[in-house]
Amino acid sequence: MNKVILMGRLTRDPEVRYTQGDQPMAIARYSLAVDRRFNRNSQDGQTADFINCVAFGRNGEFAEKYLHKGTKIVAEGRIQTGSYTNKDGVKVYTTDVVVENQEFAESKNAQQGDGGYANAGQSAAPAPMPADDGFMNIPDGIEELPFS
Repeated sequence: MNKVILMGRLTRDPEVRYTQGDQPMAIARYSLAVDRRFNRNSQDGQTADFINCVAFGRNGEFAEKYLHKGTKIVAEGRIQTGSYTNKDGVKVYTTDVVVENQEFAESKNAQQGDGGYANAGQSAAPAPMPADDGFMNIPDGIEELPFS
């Protein structure tokens, strides 16, 4: 089985090209920065992997229209390897994730830096503050508790 699921941020805007012919198809290429969970014995100090992705057809059109540098997405697909000979006669090996499904991994508000919690002028109730004894102080005026 060849299945990949990645969550990361685009390192640059997608590069989109269209095929020639009667029914042109979008081909979008982008790179995802995927954080590593832990960094055990890492010599290079790198905390993310940079994964090349390619999306065809409607997925390519979606990438062109909605994705841009810094967007956090979840991409699902398969690994595809290939090779070609460059202009210097050297054989170059490639590895890409062919995206079969992609979706946003955070809200638009979170992307803009407010963590997805825009108040829109509404006053929120103050959050309970922890007391030194490990219990939370419940503000006056709260009648209902979230448990029974």
